[in-house]
Amino acid sequence: MQQIAKDIYHIPLMPRNSINCYIAEGVLIDAGIRSSYKNISKHLQEIPVHLHILTHAHADHQGSSDKICNDFNLPLYCHQKEVYRAETGFVTKDYPSNKNIIARLQQKYWAGRGHKIDKTIKENDMIGNFRVIETPGHSDGHISLFREKDGVLIIGDVATNMNLLTTIKGLHLPPHIFTTNKIENINSLQKLSELSPKIICFGHGPVLLNKNKEFEKFVERQKNYG
Repeated sequence: MQQIAKDIYHIPLMPRNSINCYIAEGVLIDAGIRSSYKNISKHLQEIPVHLHILTHAHADHQGSSDKICNDFNLPLYCHQKEVYRAETGFVTKDYPSNKNIIARLQQKYWAGRGHKIDKTIKENDMIGNFRVIETPGHSDGHISLFREKDGVLIIGDVATNMNLLTTIKGLHLPPHIFTTNKIENINSLQKLSELSPKIICFGHGPVLLNKNKEFEKFVERQKNYG
């Protein structure tokens, strides 16, 4: 676990930051895969949390949510359009193909049990000092979180900062086979780019200190996609 800004902690859940979660102002954001529980729970004993939020309810973000919420007595929030996946545990619903072998393996080995959502969140809701930003595309109810005072952006899977096959660092669009609407996802990227974020926290890949506007340059290159 590494502190990356005031009251913001990065917890890598797999080698080379290939899956991440974060603690932000006492809120656990995402919860990796089912086997991430031991790693996350260790850090929750060091940094107290009072709430758990999902950027979206795919298997590599909700895998430990049910057990974490039960064991640490945490309420669970997500966007309304993620409630079905979060509460049923059927997390591959709305994948472009939920019958391909990778989706089936994720559902069987990564996904956690469903857990009741205590509250849904939407555009411009405030979670502490973080503003909720609706960023659909990778999933219908994907959200990001932005803290304006220091430019911290928690982006979920709107983009990744690694090649998921090679694990080499670099900005990429999320994998097509897990992305519900690729064009809508790029529109969400543009929306986030306009915030001029300074520190970007990804679901996959290392944290980006956006000193040279790498993120904005990446988003600009996507404008002619498709």
